[in-house]
Amino acid sequence: MNTPALHIVCPACHTTNRIASADLGKAADCGHCHKALFTGQPVALTEAAFDKHLQRSQIPLLVDFWAPWCGPCRQMAPAYEKAAGLLEPRVRLAKVNTEEAQNLGARYNIRSIPTLALFVNGREVARQAGAMGTADIVRWTQSQLNLSH
Repeated sequence: MNTPALHIVCPACHTTNRIASADLGKAADCGHCHKALFTGQPVALTEAAFDKHLQRSQIPLLVDFWAPWCGPCRQMAPAYEKAAGLLEPRVRLAKVNTEEAQNLGARYNIRSIPTLALFVNGREVARQAGAMGTADIVRWTQSQLNLSH
């Protein structure tokens, strides 16, 4: 039985890979750099890498817009990391430093940080401002995507 293939962008080299959807839960490696496609950790994205993940990956993208000087951002970081381990491989978690990627902050009208933005098929479908714990991040994301754990 053929299962449809999904495009997944590598978190290390940002090359687009094709993976059978049935193999998402398996330990898949990038065909280019041979690193794991899913690490259970959020991916730090530059503006160019963000656009590639947004436009090419066929799994939802949850982005934490943050800044290094932001206390609530730093407080939420460990919870966000734990959430990555719980939500992958069905959702890619990424972090965008709004100090380094100011154009992304402006493009998405980020007015407070931390802000979580959820993207499906290249478009934003939900947004949540303010720090959250691991369980809240997972629950909010799953409810937005109608996923069960």
